[in-house]
Amino acid sequence: MNRELVDPIANAVMYEGYILYPYRPSVKNRQRWTFGGLYPEAYCRSQASGESSSSQTQCLIEAGPDATFEAVVRFLQLTARRLGAVDSPVEEWGTGSEPPSRPVETLPVGGRHLQAWEEAEEREVVLDAATLSELAARPQRRAVKFPGGRRWESLRGDDGRIVGVLIREQESLEMEVEATAARAAEGLFRLTLRVTNRTPVEQGAPVRRDEAVLRSMAATHAILGVREGRFVSLMDPPECRREEAAACRNVGTWPVLVGAEGQSDMMLSSPIILYDHPQVAAESQGDFFDGTEIDEMLTLRVLTLTDEEKREMAAVDERAGALLARVENLAREQLLSLHGTLRDFQPVTGEGSHE
Repeated sequence: MNRELVDPIANAVMYEGYILYPYRPSVKNRQRWTFGGLYPEAYCRSQASGESSSSQTQCLIEAGPDATFEAVVRFLQLTARRLGAVDSPVEEWGTGSEPPSRPVETLPVGGRHLQAWEEAEEREVVLDAATLSELAARPQRRAVKFPGGRRWESLRGDDGRIVGVLIREQESLEMEVEATAARAAEGLFRLTLRVTNRTPVEQGAPVRRDEAVLRSMAATHAILGVREGRFVSLMDPPECRREEAAACRNVGTWPVLVGAEGQSDMMLSSPIILYDHPQVAAESQGDFFDGTEIDEMLTLRVLTLTDEEKREMAAVDERAGALLARVENLAREQLLSLHGTLRDFQPVTGEGSHE
């Protein structure tokens, strides 16, 4: 797959909802990762939360049996970021050993104001290419386990002494991808891609949501490709394919055509609703992670934050800090370009048109 035109859209989908304005731990960000979350099966069965452990993409491919299908599943694996304060700062600690510390929510370190919260690591699982006839004869499955772990780093103050510890903890995660195909009509296949979170949950005490989140797959989406064939738009299928398109069942995902206008060899299965062939606006200076990405409004809101609020925003994580730096360094011309852009005019013809 040629992902040059797809990845910018897929990355925007991956980080949509990552952190919302006002870009600090607040009421709006108490529950993060609101799009495309897949939770452990056992947690979903035991809770009345309405959370899901799997998603299903179903789409149509016009092709012969020898056409080749491929897919990439992408998501964020979450990491708990914790802070520990060292009550008696030291210049050095024993090699390889972690200094004793007490948990804190925030920690001032060398002019920075660090915040305990959550981070995320990008994950990508590639499903081997297979012909449609192979997928029709036997489903293709791939199970992957991402091991958890714990790592730490010393935090030093302006005088060089260790004043705290930054700890990152990640739970192990297990997931499975399955692809199948079935003939839907002459020269037409229905392709089904299922993604499931298989992470086991210990029996006994019920798992809290904040614990389940760290074992979840956040912002799950997939990029689908076909060689020697073409995907059918489910948003605007041709008349001859409307019945088959209406029979497709998508659960927790929304597949659309991606790439250059008119291209039909790739699809993005997104947890948020998009149109076919979505594009990042040329005027956009970068992600804001917020719903609808109203760049001008969010830019102005960031610029009106107080200095203290900006310090808190920069302390959240590297992405929030980079967003702040980008907005504060926008040139006047870049800011003006966000205000009112017209594009894609179409001629008005037919009844009701005026000269």
